[in-house]
Amino acid sequence: MDLDVAQVRAFVRTAEELHFGRAAGTLAISQQALSKRIARLEALLGTPLLLRGGTGVRLTEAGRRFLGPARRTVAAADAAVAAVSGADRPLHVDTWGHLYAPMRTLARVAGRAGELVSGHGRDLPSVAKALLNGDVDAAFGRVHPPLPAGLAHRLIRLEPVDAVLSADHPLAAEPALRPDRLSGGVLWAPGPLDRLDFLHRFAVRFGVRHTATSVNLGLGHFLAEVAREPDRFSLMPADVPLPRVPGLRSVPLTDPTPLYAWSLLWRSGDEHPGLKGLVTACAEEGGRSRWLEYDPARDWLPEPPASGPEPV
Repeated sequence: MDLDVAQVRAFVRTAEELHFGRAAGTLAISQQALSKRIARLEALLGTPLLLRGGTGVRLTEAGRRFLGPARRTVAAADAAVAAVSGADRPLHVDTWGHLYAPMRTLARVAGRAGELVSGHGRDLPSVAKALLNGDVDAAFGRVHPPLPAGLAHRLIRLEPVDAVLSADHPLAAEPALRPDRLSGGVLWAPGPLDRLDFLHRFAVRFGVRHTATSVNLGLGHFLAEVAREPDRFSLMPADVPLPRVPGLRSVPLTDPTPLYAWSLLWRSGDEHPGLKGLVTACAEEGGRSRWLEYDPARDWLPEPPASGPEPV
């Protein structure tokens, strides 16, 4: 049985969007053409893959079993084409967690990793979707479970986190703080905590009972909101250059020191020649700059690092 990659790609996009119109739009084809491709694939396989109805599109049991191998088939086809025609194509790298300035780290290795083209995804789920769709080659940000099947990642950097708070906060004059001393304050977040895994886990771990959210209009606006009220605080990686905001203080956190984990994420089986160069450059810079130092007796991570990084 020979599979038509265009038909398999049509199924994968529809399974991910669960909407024929949106899936067709991402493939730049009509909805009718998309439906025909999937119907031909289902006829070839001899079983329905998708259920269409008034409640939307759902995967059948066969469709759920087929989705993982189908994604790998599409990725392998894309890699085969790239091996012939796209060896010199720039590596497209998406980033997320923009308030924490992920490009600071990539800028340290960009000159040694070949030509990079950067993008700006909204969050981990949207970036993961772009990777699985083949829209980008790699991504950089904080990886946390659940991670969709078909993706691999490698820990690149562990960055100490400071507390940022109003100069009128009762703890603003302290030279350093234990995280649990912030439990009585209001954790100010640039969005809903269910989408900000690190801040959510920090609040749970250190007993922060009061949280409030803001609209993410950039780092300067966010920090000005923190500085405005004496009971507010938030968290920022220590290496982020802070804008000059009147009435703002940055205080190191110790005993334990929270660490923000930056990882490189890519689609399993991706053979883009620039990916290995980027991973190698990150590993070399990490060794020089001691990016991966972690002592469980001294530091806190929501997810302690695994025994070893996944190879590329």
